[in-house]
Amino acid sequence: MTSPEPLSRGLWGVLATPFSGPALAVDQDSLRREVAHYLTVPADGLVVLGVFGEGASLDSAERRLVVRTVAEAAPSTPLVVGLSARATAVAVEQAREAVAAAGRPVSVMVQVNTAFAEPLTAHLRAIHDATGAGVVLQDYPETSGVRVPASVVLEVLESCPFVVAVKSEAPPTSVAIARLTASTSVPVFGGLGGVGLLDELAAGAAGAMTGFSHPEGLRAALDAFASGGVAAASRAFAPWLPLVNYEAQPGIGLAVRKEILRRRGLFADGAVRPPAPAAPPEILALLPAHLEEL
Repeated sequence: MTSPEPLSRGLWGVLATPFSGPALAVDQDSLRREVAHYLTVPADGLVVLGVFGEGASLDSAERRLVVRTVAEAAPSTPLVVGLSARATAVAVEQAREAVAAAGRPVSVMVQVNTAFAEPLTAHLRAIHDATGAGVVLQDYPETSGVRVPASVVLEVLESCPFVVAVKSEAPPTSVAIARLTASTSVPVFGGLGGVGLLDELAAGAAGAMTGFSHPEGLRAALDAFASGGVAAASRAFAPWLPLVNYEAQPGIGLAVRKEILRRRGLFADGAVRPPAPAAPPEILALLPAHLEEL
């Protein structure tokens, strides 16, 4: 089995999963509108069922529905599908379902589940061997509860040529990204809503792999960086930074983002699934001023 190609540099948009109705069912129409918007930005690839895609709150049938809907709406766009499972057997099952639902080759995003290189390598290899999919290694200690040194990530990359990218979200992100990019050719992406995007690009990041209610702001920063470096990216991103910061509210950032997507006309409903908290009215009262600035 040949190793898959590394992910392309640029913008990989992390899709939020829209829900509607009393049962908070997956809203396919809103999901298609979200995908269509990302394609017009344009995004270089899409991430389905990431952490902010609420993949952990979906059952198997819903996960398959979301992957299939996105794959059909963006037939020529590269996809990464997030795996919410940490245990190897369940992650393998989710990866197989993702590949089958997409009906075409996809990569899978796997969260670090241990701080030790040997078991992490075995975990990733089992997923790849079962599916042939490229693996995006996500280091996101806020959700995984695991802190892994850059040296361990690099050791894993040496043993896993099928890893097509690293999503580095361990603060301070620019430090981790600089240490990784100095020692590997595997593309390393930042995330966290773009809060650290400028420093991450300066540290060698291949782009942004994140969600944002206005992904055109991320696109503007990446394009400016490609043509004019950090100074140009800073100027291009400056108008968007207040909204990036506002959207990065600890604990409620997803609810804030989905409400903005609703106000943009992309989502019919901004609901999140419990136990994720809704956005407090005091926070939402500040939103009109942010949107008016844009």
